Amino acid sequence: MAEKLTEYINHNKKIIQDALKNYLYHLDIPKPIKESMLYSVEGGGKRLRPILLLASYEAYSENVNKALSSAVALELIHTYSLIHDDLPALDNDDFRRGEPTNHKVFDEATSILAGDALLTYSFEIISNDPLLADNQKVELMKKLSYSSGPAGMVGGQILDIKAENKPITLTELENVHALKTGELLMFATYAGAYLGNASKDQLTHLQKFAYYLGLIFQVQDDILDVTGDPDKVGRPIGSDEGNEKSTFPKLLGLEGAKTQKQEYVDIAKRELIKADAQNTFLMTLTDYFSQRDH
Repeated sequence: MAEKLTEYINHNKKIIQDALKNYLYHLDIPKPIKESMLYSVEGGGKRLRPILLLASYEAYSENVNKALSSAVALELIHTYSLIHDDLPALDNDDFRRGEPTNHKVFDEATSILAGDALLTYSFEIISNDPLLADNQKVELMKKLSYSSGPAGMVGGQILDIKAENKPITLTELENVHALKTGELLMFATYAGAYLGNASKDQLTHLQKFAYYLGLIFQVQDDILDVTGDPDKVGRPIGSDEGNEKSTFPKLLGLEGAKTQKQEYVDIAKRELIKADAQNTFLMTLTDYFSQRDH
């Protein structure tokens, strides 16, 4: 199954890479902003969020073309968030995926504007997709703006900043990452299944699944910051501690974090079964999110 999953990820990663090029290369925009946007979009990355969206679509339908614009829009928003996260005012990182961060290659002003451009262009992409009905466009843009906005990712980012260098509870830590990390995964899971004509009941269970998948992703991220290979992770190990971040290993200890992660995995898989998605790549992706090494 591991070989099938690797093949599946690589196949869909190429689909997403090609779609990203189609949407970005033709843009007639000022050269500095285009170069900055492309630098971060083409800077590698696992493309897990758009792959999750396509997997969610394929759990209930075929031919992923209808879901591609949403997958690209999601990846652009994720990329914008990374550009801004790396800025001196936030995480102040010099490297991303082993390469200099956007503001180190260009400058802070250009990086801020590149992030703004990726965010706003994502909604234009969905609105112009001829394969989507108007009501589908409205639903997708509503969900994506919620997940990436103040009640979602951005809200989680400010909670994460305010939790630095102070003790917080497990519930508070879960809330930070359910917003900061989980909301974009929530959109990925919802959008794919919604476009694939999943039922309301299935969508309800998938949203619960995505909540725990976000926590799985973050716990593993925190564990990798302690035990990972910096060449694979693409950043120095221990950067969370250096930035005085609240993390699962810091709160629960390394073994406690691993135990907590397994609890999230078990719950997520139960929700997939309830969503009639147990025999899909969503199930194997859950294990991949939990066991990844970068």
